[in-house]
Amino acid sequence: MTLRRFIARRGKPLEIFCDNGRNFVAAAKEIGDFIKQNTEPISNFASQQGIKFNFIPAYAPHFGGIWEAGVKSAKYHIKRVIGNSNLTFEEIITLFAQVEAILNSRPLCPLSSSPNDLLSLSPGHFIIGRPLNALPLPALGEKDNNNRNRYKRLETIRQHFWQRWQKEYLSELQQRTKWRKDNAKLNVGDMVLLAEDNTPPLSWRLGRVLRLFPGPDGAARVAEVKTQRGCVRRPFTRLCPLPTADELQA
Repeated sequence: MTLRRFIARRGKPLEIFCDNGRNFVAAAKEIGDFIKQNTEPISNFASQQGIKFNFIPAYAPHFGGIWEAGVKSAKYHIKRVIGNSNLTFEEIITLFAQVEAILNSRPLCPLSSSPNDLLSLSPGHFIIGRPLNALPLPALGEKDNNNRNRYKRLETIRQHFWQRWQKEYLSELQQRTKWRKDNAKLNVGDMVLLAEDNTPPLSWRLGRVLRLFPGPDGAARVAEVKTQRGCVRRPFTRLCPLPTADELQA
């Protein structure tokens, strides 16, 4: 059923990387039996257009690498923001769709190397061909979590998830690109994410480094960044450089 929903929404993939979950194993067996049992010309078409499954070993989620890490991070925060909330089926399906949009809105790398290009590539580009956006809604706090207003309650949970997951994603960008490599310092023209508080869901403020300001020891710790709303100065601790396409392929 999971695979059928995915194909109905996104189209038929050519290759699937997944764990040994029973639903995917059963789907792979069903597709394989269909290809073997049918005759010309259906079997030839299915063989050419069939789905190739790549399974990782059972009970070894670490073989999944970055996709399993993403699933673990999302599940970790979902459990904590939902807590003991008693959500209806419609509410939890809506929440999961909104969480899916948050995860697929994250910037992956710059779209181009042009210093004037402030757009980034995101998973949303592979799904709908453009970045994912959300309706502009006021920021809600814990005091707005009123059980009588189900809409506000669900929106509060979504914003809470966004705040927690966004901070974790930004810290991972800084850790991967700034602290683990000695030569991974900011340069003029690099695309960065600005770490800002109280940003609305699916809102990622991007910019390009225009100028670096070295200190008395010659090391730069402050940069001037060009954004769509003008130029701002930020310390390196508030800037998260996006990996380039070459770094992602390495």
